[in-house]
Amino acid sequence: MEITVLLFFMVIGSLIAVETRDLLSSVISVGAVGFLLCLTFLYLKAPDIAITQMVVEVLALIILIRATLHRDLTFVKGIRARLGIAFSLVLVVLITILAIPFFRELPAFGEPLLAKGKSVANFFLKEALIRTGGANVTTSVLLDFRMYDTIGEATILFTSILGALAILRRPAHKKVREKEKEEKIK
Repeated sequence: MEITVLLFFMVIGSLIAVETRDLLSSVISVGAVGFLLCLTFLYLKAPDIAITQMVVEVLALIILIRATLHRDLTFVKGIRARLGIAFSLVLVVLITILAIPFFRELPAFGEPLLAKGKSVANFFLKEALIRTGGANVTTSVLLDFRMYDTIGEATILFTSILGALAILRRPAHKKVREKEKEEKIK
């Protein structure tokens, strides 16, 4: 049930990002979708991908906001500003309420996750060679036991790098085109 609500809000945020005319609002909506995706990863018990998603999301938002501020300077005044603030507060409270069940499942501070002798590390050390046939335990863990996590992390990082390159590369093309026009004029 919780994941359905998260996916619903991700779709709503995506639609807002696509349909809004204000670039900064669109970037903020994309950030909200990324945050909800992070919560979805936490719900699916993949905290490492959730952390990666959060780091990439923060970096992407910084780059997108930086790029957006130079192109779109719109100011909201009057009733729209108050409605925007109220909507933002309601959204923050709603996301906080949705996130509370995730934090209730965490153990108390200082309490061990697993009993002695039944840790995940001991399992990997004992079973890696038998189950995977790989002599290197680290490779066995990354490529066999946790393959989907590794692929997810690599996909997130690769996509963020491509996005950053696409955003940072545009001004360079404009400068090259301007230089070509100047050379044609001379």
